[in-house]
Amino acid sequence: MRIFPALLTILVFVPASVFGADEIIPPFGFRWGDPATRIEPVLKGAHTKITSREKKDKQETWTVEGLVHPGLKRTLFTFKEGLLTQVELQYEYPDWTIERYNDRMGEIRRYFDAKYGVGKLISRSRDTDTDVIQTLVGYQWVAGASALELFYFSAQKEPHVFRTITVTYKAI
Repeated sequence: MRIFPALLTILVFVPASVFGADEIIPPFGFRWGDPATRIEPVLKGAHTKITSREKKDKQETWTVEGLVHPGLKRTLFTFKEGLLTQVELQYEYPDWTIERYNDRMGEIRRYFDAKYGVGKLISRSRDTDTDVIQTLVGYQWVAGASALELFYFSAQKEPHVFRTITVTYKAI
């Protein structure tokens, strides 16, 4: 019976971050369900460029360039019925070696593990059946009605190599 009050005290005074987040919020100060009409002026105010708008059924995806963050090539904002449901950050570092990409993936993964709990490995493949060698590694974190996915993808056919790291925030 004495254990119960001590356990209750620990649960009350230990920060919530120790147990994981209640929700994974999208980047750039946005919230799930923000209307596209709120997000567009913010992007324009940040001097970005919406390079494409693709509509499919009740979903629209904007490709945005110009958000300032090291290595960030483009960002995809997805809206369902005009409300924010996904943000995908696509990073490319043309001068980096495979080792540097591996180090960066490890850093990002450890950061998200510390923030949201240990991520789940959802993909690990290497396709060498064709003359283009493709590698895909992905992790996922889920909190409440939101998720975060981290992927590394590479495709190489000497002398050409394409590598990218994507971080995707999702309302689920």
